[in-house]
Amino acid sequence: MQAAVIDRYGSPDVVRIGEVPRPAPRAGEVLVRVRAVAVTSGDSRIRGARFPAGFGLLARLAFGVFRPRRTILGSAFSGEVTAVGERVHDVAPGDEVCGMTGAKLGAHAEYVAASAKKLARKPSTVSHEDAAGVLFGGSTALHFLRDKASVSPGMSVCVNGASGAIGTNAVQLAKHFGATVTGVTSTANADLVTDLGACQVIDYRKDELVEVADRFDVVLDAVGNLSITSGRRLLRPGGVLLLAVAGLGDTVRARGNAVAGPAPERAEDFDFLLRMAADGALRVVIDQVYDLRDIAAAHRRVDSGRKIGNIVVRM
Repeated sequence: MQAAVIDRYGSPDVVRIGEVPRPAPRAGEVLVRVRAVAVTSGDSRIRGARFPAGFGLLARLAFGVFRPRRTILGSAFSGEVTAVGERVHDVAPGDEVCGMTGAKLGAHAEYVAASAKKLARKPSTVSHEDAAGVLFGGSTALHFLRDKASVSPGMSVCVNGASGAIGTNAVQLAKHFGATVTGVTSTANADLVTDLGACQVIDYRKDELVEVADRFDVVLDAVGNLSITSGRRLLRPGGVLLLAVAGLGDTVRARGNAVAGPAPERAEDFDFLLRMAADGALRVVIDQVYDLRDIAAAHRRVDSGRKIGNIVVRM
């Protein structure tokens, strides 16, 4: 099968298309013919060995000290089941599913073996591109806003990085949960963020977020340029700071009204997001869709810092 392979850390040019063996599903796994897969900021960080402050050594130990241990990146995918392993009873060949592979990665390929417990059925009205695009940013935003901050009607939520993969979902989910949303983005993306549900937009190129006079019940940082100290200054009494992107220091120190750390990958969360997308309650924002042969260009787009929403590769 064809896959996007990285043999060394570096720029997007290290990504090449190669022939690799097709994986076989083990017990509890299914083999999926990938139809669409996201290229995320996480893929970019691993490929370039550019990790949040303090995580460099830990990440190298996990992903490979001198060269990548996992040569095929990609986690969030959508496709069709082609085979099932032992002890898999709730999906069958031909089913359209989507899911995430976590640290195992491997989804930037024509086929991926994935845990059946991390799969959700794709609604027929949701495209493979939208299904793959919504999972990474959507599940992260859902985890922080619903599970960690309990966003509810009447609350005020500020989303820093409102036009990215996490941010575009966070704006919509916060609005869905009844909050008044302020989005932090550039002027070029202000109309998009407003259309997604923000009542107010702060242009970070004109106004430093840490210097605004407004205070919020919830601040979600999807960029990584807020610290616990600077983020807490933006909170109302009883407010919650959510650091979706944070260095090791803030991740370790996060407690009380500051929350950091990875989001879980749960099939029930995928189902929630897919139902919203199928019902038209959640818009999946896709910047560009690339063919597999152009995946290096997809990485370059992610590296540019200018992507809007999600980057998806179509197989």
